Amino acid sequence: MKTIAPRTWQLVLLFLAVTGALLACAAPASAHAALTGSDPKQGAVVDTAPKKVSLTFSESVAISDGAVRVLDPSGKRVDDGKVAHPGGTTYAVGLHSGLPDGTFTVAYQVVSADSHPVAGAYTFSIGAPSKTTAVVADQNAGGGVVGGIYDVARYVSYAGFALLVGGAAFVLGCWRRGAGSKPVQRVVVGSWTALTAATLVMLLMRGSYTGSGKLGDIFDMALLGQVLQTKTGAALTSRLLLLAAAALFIAVLFGAYVKKSEIEESEREKERNDLTFGLSVGGAVVAAGLAATWAMAEHASTGIQAALAMPVDVLHLLAVAAWLGGLTTLLVALYRVPTIEGSAVRRFSRVAFCSVLVLVATGLYQSWRQVGSWSALTGTSYGQLLMVKVGLVAVLVGVAWISRKWTARLTETADAAPVAQEQVPEVSEEKEPVSVAVGGKGADPERAAQLARQRAAMASAREKRVRDADPHRFGLRRSVLVEAGIAVALLAVTTVLTSTEPGRTEEEAKSATSAAQAQAGPLSLKIPFDTGGADGKGTALLEMDPGRTGNNEIHLYIERPNGKAFDVPEVKLALTQEAKKIGPLPVLPDHIATGHWTASGVQIPVAGDWKVALTVRTSDIDQITINKNAKIG
Repeated sequence: MKTIAPRTWQLVLLFLAVTGALLACAAPASAHAALTGSDPKQGAVVDTAPKKVSLTFSESVAISDGAVRVLDPSGKRVDDGKVAHPGGTTYAVGLHSGLPDGTFTVAYQVVSADSHPVAGAYTFSIGAPSKTTAVVADQNAGGGVVGGIYDVARYVSYAGFALLVGGAAFVLGCWRRGAGSKPVQRVVVGSWTALTAATLVMLLMRGSYTGSGKLGDIFDMALLGQVLQTKTGAALTSRLLLLAAAALFIAVLFGAYVKKSEIEESEREKERNDLTFGLSVGGAVVAAGLAATWAMAEHASTGIQAALAMPVDVLHLLAVAAWLGGLTTLLVALYRVPTIEGSAVRRFSRVAFCSVLVLVATGLYQSWRQVGSWSALTGTSYGQLLMVKVGLVAVLVGVAWISRKWTARLTETADAAPVAQEQVPEVSEEKEPVSVAVGGKGADPERAAQLARQRAAMASAREKRVRDADPHRFGLRRSVLVEAGIAVALLAVTTVLTSTEPGRTEEEAKSATSAAQAQAGPLSLKIPFDTGGADGKGTALLEMDPGRTGNNEIHLYIERPNGKAFDVPEVKLALTQEAKKIGPLPVLPDHIATGHWTASGVQIPVAGDWKVALTVRTSDIDQITINKNAKIG
């Protein structure tokens, strides 16, 4: 059966491109720190101007001066720009004195502890709500063109790490002769180049990615200086330094090591083993350091048991690289190298099996740590993605089992009669007439070039015949190709998981929000009114219990300016949720006592910001409708 052998760079680019394509169509990264409380609360109406605005998040965040802005109804900043940290996960910014009545806008932009940008805004009112001309500048943190490029760089860096570490481990641990193979060298060197370039891009774009989201800020040296002082900046810088050490490792692996491996004298065996041991130790240290640059800046560095989670994450990443990177290198060798020893394939099979065991053990721990409950496993995006990943791993293990069967057949064939290039009949080569030098001139250069091309084509054909001569090798090649395809999808899902809010964090944020809403108690609004007629002034006090979704009871009290109960001819309410286009929902309270109306069984279908419209009629012609914003949990 004939097969078309793709070039090495095509296989590597396919690995990177498919990974990027799968991840590019994934959902945007979720914020890993949620705003769980604020003072004043969202949509609240306070009688007097507060001295500060406080924000409480579900986890610690990195926040700088100017990251929280408070705008008055005209759009003017009224905060002092200095963010204080009273303690815990609460952050506060001071306000100027003498603030006018009206609706104020609070905008914030922070970075969660696991390096992901978080931005948002909400409003509160002093005295009474009003129209506002405040415009929150585009908060492009983590999005836009910069966000897209940064995410692609993240995906390329993960793929480059897997190929770099896995390819080098395959050569040192499974197939030493592969160090002299040009296709294998291209895999390792190309992955080092991709990882280095992606890391540089991420370092330069980090400030804009978590800040303005503008391309023009990429080369802002002041911004880069701020990034270098952050945890993520330190991790990226460390990665670049380790990649410099990796470059030296690669130079030795494909330089001095290849020369030592070609020496057959028995007295040089110890020298070759010593070099192999040194490269293995040095390579393991560099690989672990590279993996640690992810562990120290992302999910593993936050949450419970961080001191244990980071080394476990390093093991997990190394196991992924040894399995998937080694698998890709083996695939390249099966397609592009004329011969590969059966013992090398057998050794990689054992490495892959051990890697799977490490993946399962570390994956179970990470799953428990990041999910924490069955409800989070099925009810959050992280949990659902995790189940997809587990399914892919199960399929991949099944395909790997098939590959092991082909490996056994290939090694049996290789032990019985190793496939050698000389076993395959050479393609006959016609004798070409050689031009004899005339007048001191050499042979025809055009003819010589043509002969060189023919010889190269015939050599390539011989190599292909060698590669396709063994049916067991062809079967292994097909199963490994399928395995690599599933591995690409697995790597894609894994990378998406790193940018998705962990299920445990998401549920904790929901619980904190629910607790804050429960602690707040019934909703209470104080609404002054003036219908404009005689005896038309007063105050309405609206109470909604429990002030959350579902069944509620409303009490409405009307008082004169002197505080005495006030019976008016008519009052009515209407509730509207403009964001979800619900309402207005009419409420007609019953008059039960002087200045007291009530309504039972008022259903609030969804939580969020609601507009409460109160209509008061004090005579046959004097009437007014007042709108108030309220946060209903």
